[in-house]
Amino acid sequence: MLSEHARLPVDVDTLSDDTDLFASGMTSHASVSLMLALEDAFDLEFPDRMLTRAVFESIASISAAIEELSASPGGSGGG
Repeated sequence: MLSEHARLPVDVDTLSDDTDLFASGMTSHASVSLMLALEDAFDLEFPDRMLTRAVFESIASISAAIEELSASPGGSGGG
């Protein structure tokens, strides 16, 4: 998913879960593309409170957000 939508200039296989994706070259525009792809892939919606740079900053933070949304009723997190 990262390699398709984050438009990183580095091989995503070289990134650790805690690597800062923005420092690795992901733009805010690419992060929106990634967010939309994640919403489609996991059938969820990121609520407004999660539309922050910190949520999409690393693989670990994205994974934590998806886990949180998947655990909430309806998968939308109330938004």
